[in-house]
Amino acid sequence: MLIEIARDPAIRVRDIAAGIGITERAVQGIVRDLYEAGYLNRDRVGRRNHYSLNLERHFRYPTEAGLPIRLLIDMFTQHDLPREDAAGDQPLPSITPYAAERNRKEAHDR
Repeated sequence: MLIEIARDPAIRVRDIAAGIGITERAVQGIVRDLYEAGYLNRDRVGRRNHYSLNLERHFRYPTEAGLPIRLLIDMFTQHDLPREDAAGDQPLPSITPYAAERNRKEAHDR
């Protein structure tokens, strides 16, 4: 939900529901919970809501409690962007953080 809102702050509840495969009513409940917990803000713009995320808010679960949600949002939103090589010639394939770490370890072992 947070990632969908980060990608499009003016996204409609209907579009979130269709994008992640849950009901509009469920999306409304989650958005309300996120708002009440301080993870997002809602501003009315005409007939629609415009959302903004509190990226410095920390995760609730004990294992990630010291980490801001910015880490998750950046990881997924940056993953969606095309990457270019050093010369700027062509997009490089995106690699997951796991693959990047594995490549770093392999290079170090050589």
